[in-house]
Amino acid sequence: MSEANQKSADEGHGVSVVERDGSFTQDISARKHSIVADEPASVDGADLGMTPYELLLSALGACTSMTLRMYAKRKGISLDRVSVELVHDRIDSEDCETCDDQPNKVDRIRRVVTIEGDVTEAQRARMLEIAAMCPVHRTLTNQIQILTEPA
Repeated sequence: MSEANQKSADEGHGVSVVERDGSFTQDISARKHSIVADEPASVDGADLGMTPYELLLSALGACTSMTLRMYAKRKGISLDRVSVELVHDRIDSEDCETCDDQPNKVDRIRRVVTIEGDVTEAQRARMLEIAAMCPVHRTLTNQIQILTEPA
């Protein structure tokens, strides 16, 4: 990892991913934390960790829950627990209400948010709107530029 990228990773803005032994297993680290990603045995993985799409969904789910917790804390809402369940699939573009110009298949993430606590229906409705404002949600729904550079 370059010095600039290492500094960014140390500050919580990046990750390092290293293949393990020529396999699908990937060792992932960010700051002082580490996890393993892999593919299931059905596609020749060792099934030692979540798949890349499961990690993507995890990022969105965690960000959603954290954003709702911050919002509730700031607004003084008595929130006991937030849970988020997510599923990724691909659908035909004609089955997508907002995909007029998309060819063939469109990626879709379905997110179900459960809010537990002394929360009014109005607060619950507002919190579901706030869920769409979490930073990972905004990143996934905005135009994104990914630069691939040699080491």
